[in-house]
Amino acid sequence: MGTVAKSVPVPRSQLAAGLPWKSVAWFGALLLLCYAPVLYRLAQQWYNDEDMGHGFFVPVVAGYIIWKRREELAAIRPETNYWGLLVVLWGSLQFMLGTLGANIFLARTAFLVSLIGAIWFLGGTKVLKILGFPLALLWFMIPLPAIIYARITLPLQLFASRVAEAVLALFSIPVLRNGNVLELASQKLDVAEACSGIRSLLSLSFLALVYAYFFDSKVWMRWALLVATIPIAIAANAARVSITGLISEYRPELAQGFFHLLEGWVLFMVAGALLILFHHLLNRVYNAVERRSRKDAHA
Repeated sequence: MGTVAKSVPVPRSQLAAGLPWKSVAWFGALLLLCYAPVLYRLAQQWYNDEDMGHGFFVPVVAGYIIWKRREELAAIRPETNYWGLLVVLWGSLQFMLGTLGANIFLARTAFLVSLIGAIWFLGGTKVLKILGFPLALLWFMIPLPAIIYARITLPLQLFASRVAEAVLALFSIPVLRNGNVLELASQKLDVAEACSGIRSLLSLSFLALVYAYFFDSKVWMRWALLVATIPIAIAANAARVSITGLISEYRPELAQGFFHLLEGWVLFMVAGALLILFHHLLNRVYNAVERRSRKDAHA
């Protein structure tokens, strides 16, 4: 398994030639001031919406990655790029359109567009490339648009309920499925939006990218683990609904409240463990192919 290469220490004499920190501070303060209402409501949604609970960790992790690369940033001589200023203006226009049109997603993503433009304008293309990954992570703190969210959650709800119906039938438990509602002898189980699996899918996707960044130097591995989170998260959520149905047949009170929440956390940890296992297996296959290629090359 590869490891991320450590940044080369930069002499103190070269640190002053790094980014124009005063300009960065001014631009940062202006961005925060302009987008303060949007960011405040975004943080409120992180707190109130269980699907976006990971939102608090996204800027923290992104900031930590930037801090880890501070010496690499300090060694670069900044080059003003006026294309970045155009991106900032584009973000401002997008923010106005989103605000006037009551499009929350458009207004929120305008902040990230403006942030990318400001970095490009102040530091140049090299700085933007170095900060590309942490900036890409920041998109995970923006909730999906309602129309996309609805199109994703309904199929996930139906899939989880179908799997649960098959599992319950396998255990000879009478069940009647009506859409995303499972009717058991003891009670009805409604596979609601919160049980669709979108929550674990978003959180696990963010976790996969961060895990791959810190524990593997191969860039393609981040994409491989990101793709792997889709079947893992969907399977874990289907298992959660199935287990809930099995438990509720014998102890209906365990299908809700604290125990139901605890079950979700346990299965999320299982999904994380499966992701790590997939990473190790993929690395074994990759290393075996590499050894075989080197052996054939020397033959």
